[in-house]
Amino acid sequence: MIRLDKYLADMGTGTRQEVKKYIRKGLVRVNQETVRTPEMKICEEKDEVFLEGQRIAYASCEYYMLNKPAGVVSATEDKRETTVIDLIRDRKRKDLFPVGRLDKDTEGLLLITNDGQLAHRLLSPKRHVDKTYYAKVSGCVTREDVLLFARGLDIGTDEREEWTMPGELEILRSGSESEILLTIQEGKYHQVKRMFQAVGKEVVYLRRERMGALVLDKELKPGEYRPLTKKELENVKNEDA
Repeated sequence: MIRLDKYLADMGTGTRQEVKKYIRKGLVRVNQETVRTPEMKICEEKDEVFLEGQRIAYASCEYYMLNKPAGVVSATEDKRETTVIDLIRDRKRKDLFPVGRLDKDTEGLLLITNDGQLAHRLLSPKRHVDKTYYAKVSGCVTREDVLLFARGLDIGTDEREEWTMPGELEILRSGSESEILLTIQEGKYHQVKRMFQAVGKEVVYLRRERMGALVLDKELKPGEYRPLTKKELENVKNEDA
């Protein structure tokens, strides 16, 4: 059971105070009855709620796959920058957040949800969830680099070492500008870029392709998103179990 004003506020119809005004003005119906008491308790799963004749369906959790574009920050709000949450235009929940972060100039797969327990478990270092990235790299990526990545790299500074876990590096094309796939199980700050810097090369383009069981939909252009399918959500939750 949930208070009527919280139900409507959770679904983004207004602030708690705005919603109370709607209710007291007689703009809200529960089932077929006009209700004027904001504190009325209703059942999210059984009762039907209408605001000015439009049904407001309740969603306790939402899950979106976003192909994050470059130039957008992985945050819930920012006074100066466009955030990944700003891109989810038809969301119902106001409490969505990105699961993990991608650098501002990095594109690709980002899970947007309000399921805090699922996010915590997916990001837990103890679970070693695979994350696969496609990158264009300035410089010739070699078999020697593959072996170095497989052992783990020191991406620290002259003053302090910082070793990564082993990473699986696959060379798609090698030349003055190489193309690679890299699978890692960590999320250190600028990790992919720093790993290539450690072997004397520079990442010039980076896109996340996969996070655990979730794979970026190739039909999604940068900036586009869609809800997770039932199968995708099952896969993510089963992997997390």
